[in-house]
Amino acid sequence: MGRRALLSSAGGLLMLAAVPGTARAAQTVQAGSAVPQFAASRSSRLTQGTTLVHADMHNHTVMSDGDGSAQAAFGSMREAGLDVAALTDHATLFAIDGLSSGEWNTQAQLADAANDPGQFTALRGFEWSSPLEGHINVWNTGDFADLLKAPGPGNLYNWLAARPAGLASFNHPGREPGRFNEFAFRPAVLEQMVGLEMFNRTDDYLFEGWSAGRPSPLVVCLNSGWRPGLTGVTDEHGTTWGFHEGKGRSGLWVTENTRAGVFEAMRARRSFATRVSGLRVDATADGVRMGGALPIASGDVRFLVDIDRGPEWAGKPLRVQVLRPGTQVPTVVEVVDTVSGAVADLTVPLDAADGDWVVLRISDPSAANGTPGPAGHACNDFAVAYTSPWWLRP
Repeated sequence: MGRRALLSSAGGLLMLAAVPGTARAAQTVQAGSAVPQFAASRSSRLTQGTTLVHADMHNHTVMSDGDGSAQAAFGSMREAGLDVAALTDHATLFAIDGLSSGEWNTQAQLADAANDPGQFTALRGFEWSSPLEGHINVWNTGDFADLLKAPGPGNLYNWLAARPAGLASFNHPGREPGRFNEFAFRPAVLEQMVGLEMFNRTDDYLFEGWSAGRPSPLVVCLNSGWRPGLTGVTDEHGTTWGFHEGKGRSGLWVTENTRAGVFEAMRARRSFATRVSGLRVDATADGVRMGGALPIASGDVRFLVDIDRGPEWAGKPLRVQVLRPGTQVPTVVEVVDTVSGAVADLTVPLDAADGDWVVLRISDPSAANGTPGPAGHACNDFAVAYTSPWWLRP
């Protein structure tokens, strides 16, 4: 029986993956019941004018290679506690195990029916899918492009540039061998390429491919000139959308929880990647919010980092690592210990001559990175979150 003939309900039991340091690790939850919520405030201790929403922008259904009915997906994600959710089924050659035009229209209808401005933002998108070059999510376009319309990343960038409202993300970077033609830079879509997945499912992609002799996807992407926000996603292919602890998700700082508000936050790169539910992360560098530009050539930069996951993580030891450009992996120029519920305060000398970007990684020092990099690297511990980069613009 083909996937298009399968209709799966959202019932059944889901065993949540273990997350270091949480008492909820490995508990069993009935899919469709509410996931326990955390009490971390949605308001930043550092900035004003925006509210944190929890988002998952990468999910699949039976309309491509998922197992679940698209009719159940948005309801499941809202019930699981997400504030923003997208369906992004694969766009493949001749709709083989991928979206058809009819299904594309159906997803729009489902998203419109589920969308609840101010409370829950439901989005339709698609995942351009090349088995060699990589996968790219696209949102906010009226049509979609498969490998017939756009047989390579460059063709997709041309297609996207003709739809300036469209936004896109590099998905699970490094999983496919071509890695978007090694992240070959296209200035025409610089502002539209708003995402780089650092967490996909349970995986940290910082050192993806390192064991095979390839450089970090983060380093290659940012050194090539791209300026994406950093994100996490579940990339759900089952029937339990949203009900996963330990899988990727994103935090977005929005002026309002609407489609317009979500897309504005994505364009501003006011996002962080995490794989921990209920986490709040906000960060500034000399008062500039993550995702922004620092108008300096060199000098000391003061970072403030607001990290909180509510009472269950109160006082939990964490680390803030300052990542700077390297040729193969990021250079870690500072590591500071902190705890959940605190604002970390650190001052770091930066020089644009060493590279034009800086990223903060928040980690749990009590657990190991499942995909480690070079021996002794500071990021061989368990990543909890990544801020979006800042760019030095003298």
